[in-house]
Amino acid sequence: MTTLTTPLSLNDINALDRDAFVAALGRSFEHSPWVAEGAWSARPFRSVEQLHAALMDVVRQAPRERQLAFLRAHPELAGREAQAGTMTDESVAEQSSAGLDALSREEFQRLNALNGAYRERHGFPFIIAARRHGKAQILAELQRRTQRDSEQELHEALAQIADISRLRVDALARAA
Repeated sequence: MTTLTTPLSLNDINALDRDAFVAALGRSFEHSPWVAEGAWSARPFRSVEQLHAALMDVVRQAPRERQLAFLRAHPELAGREAQAGTMTDESVAEQSSAGLDALSREEFQRLNALNGAYRERHGFPFIIAARRHGKAQILAELQRRTQRDSEQELHEALAQIADISRLRVDALARAA
């Protein structure tokens, strides 16, 4: 399946067949084209806000196990996917924008330890809209959120994904 990365108008998005819609918008949700598949039938969208809301409704209405699998599909910050060069282009750009590609040895070790503690406690990787934070803020949030209740964290992770995916959808969809 070909992936569209050129900005599209809302009219263009509304006119896409299912496969093209999934190819264009599926990248907005990390390794989870099922989100775009589920939102396709809600067309036509009157605004980018309505488009994004339809996508997020698919995520929020998914069964808990699917939500957890969805969260687990996200890479850890500066984790093994980053080290192996297997992250999506979007995740690479987002983590780089926060300076996570230029960590000192100590910062990397601290982040790695915090990532492990977070995953062990909550069962999924720490998710944050990296474009909106610097590495010091991310480390502080990771430490703070590791101590929270896992149910709170599930909701917070989904809220962060809403923020991340909105930035991605906005980059794809331009005004008609």
